[in-house]
Amino acid sequence: MTTQAAPPSPHFNSLGQFFREVYRRSRVLAVTGWIHVVLLAGMLVISPFDSRLVLGINPWIKPIKFAISIVIYVWTVAWLLEYLRLSSWAKKIMSWGISISMLTEIACIAAQAARGTTSHYNVSTPLDAAVFSIMGAMIANNTVFVLVLLIFFFIRSHDVVRPYLWGIRSGLVIFLAASAIGGVMIIHGSHSVDVKDGGPGLPIVNWSTKGGDLRAAHFLGLHALQVLPIVGFLISRRRSWTTSQKTAYIFAISGVYVLVIGFLYFQAIHGLPLLRR
Repeated sequence: MTTQAAPPSPHFNSLGQFFREVYRRSRVLAVTGWIHVVLLAGMLVISPFDSRLVLGINPWIKPIKFAISIVIYVWTVAWLLEYLRLSSWAKKIMSWGISISMLTEIACIAAQAARGTTSHYNVSTPLDAAVFSIMGAMIANNTVFVLVLLIFFFIRSHDVVRPYLWGIRSGLVIFLAASAIGGVMIIHGSHSVDVKDGGPGLPIVNWSTKGGDLRAAHFLGLHALQVLPIVGFLISRRRSWTTSQKTAYIFAISGVYVLVIGFLYFQAIHGLPLLRR
């Protein structure tokens, strides 16, 4: 059952205190995040000296973006696990499962970047197909663990007030929906619609400016896992609102978030770019 007392909310005077708290909550996920930080630093150093292009951009851009995203993701999961009243072994299984999935994923992406080829949707050779299959298996494995995490936040005891809890639940649900969009991209064989992957795109994210691009909806959905729990936490601290009002606000904000993702997906699947240039 949900408790009504607010969970401890440590105030950090430095980033060092924040990192120590993440490490305390899950050593495995904390270390996994730092491994990705180290990989990120190495790729940032290497990329300016690599003149090759893969789909029109530096081959290290994709693994750099994935490394950043994975750092945020594994540290978020480490933070959320603290609130579940689970045995230490159950939390370790989830931490190790997610960590192995993410480490394997980034290894595959970085290896393909080093080879100067694409990692996603690449089945041009038996090796490329095997790498892509491994990546798909790891993403499926990670999705299962996130689904289990969501189920636990519905059926197990937790140290979270209701508005914050619904922010977490909403973030996990939308994260899983965004994972399904990733599945659509795999079935489609590309992230672009009505244009080939690798054409003109927006700065940094490289989302297509000539046709539809499913990555916009996918990206926004995945990061609901950070946005909605943070919003839920902030709303839960408003003393002038009742618990019912706070929870209603979370539902409303989550609903708007879903509508935006739905719009981006509808736009992309019909071959329309987010921004045309």
